[in-house]
Amino acid sequence: MMKRKNRAPEFKAKVALEAILEEMTLSELSKKYGVHATQISTWKRAAIENMAATFGRRGPDPDMPSSADIAKLHSKIGQLVVERDFFAGASVQLLGTRGKKW
Repeated sequence: MMKRKNRAPEFKAKVALEAILEEMTLSELSKKYGVHATQISTWKRAAIENMAATFGRRGPDPDMPSSADIAKLHSKIGQLVVERDFFAGASVQLLGTRGKKW
């Protein structure tokens, strides 16, 4: 029984690219690289399906705020709520019943 060969990703990409270009048939590529034609077809299909991911964005989405920004905004909201409640209570004490209650 023959031991299974693990191919490098660079090798797979090279063979898949040649299969996509279609300058040689699958059987010719199979003889050239010593890989079964079905395997070359699988690599070709995987390369075509994942090609869009190559041009996708890397890293965080620039439109999404970071967790630090969210935490900062939450603390600011808390501070404003406390200030609002404080001033609402103070206005009732100063103005009596004429003051608006939030």
